[in-house]
Amino acid sequence: MNTICDYTIQEYINLVQNFHGTLAPGMLIGGFMIDLAQKNLPDCEFYDSICETSACLPDAIQLLTPCSYGNGWMKVVDVGRFALTLFNKYNGNGIRVSISTEKLNNYNEIKNWFLKIKPKNEQDTDLLINEIIDAGINIFDMKEVDVDPTLVGKNKGKKIFICSECGEAFPLENDAIQICRACRGESILYT
Repeated sequence: MNTICDYTIQEYINLVQNFHGTLAPGMLIGGFMIDLAQKNLPDCEFYDSICETSACLPDAIQLLTPCSYGNGWMKVVDVGRFALTLFNKYNGNGIRVSISTEKLNNYNEIKNWFLKIKPKNEQDTDLLINEIIDAGINIFDMKEVDVDPTLVGKNKGKKIFICSECGEAFPLENDAIQICRACRGESILYT
């Protein structure tokens, strides 16, 4: 495979470096994952995505698809698995792609990086990148899925309310609770 979503490998590497700040192995792998999912996605004009990790993979999704966290077409459900799903935004039919730990047995450098067998300072980054490019889509499992109906469809805008505690606007989730989540103690940023 010498392309990732219509980009040459080098063009994609340049995009990754400009977008992510560095050539992260996870973003390179993510590019191959997205390419595979897109090529196998049931015919649909509009699709959403689910990302099962918050590390690197969401950036690849935002770079290569119309899905972003900001437009609501990408959902990050961080269960710690390096996996993604692209699915028809209206019926939930989609493709899930994940790294196969079994298939990594054929790719020692990727395996050492992914499973953190070797400390980062002992890894050969050039060898790792070359091995990811050589492996392409051969390190993935892919399956057709039907996404949970609660995750399908466009989120409708919620009513906006002014918090009686802090005076800031927030989306009202429940008419009975008219205090924002931060003032209810859910904020972890400030004391």
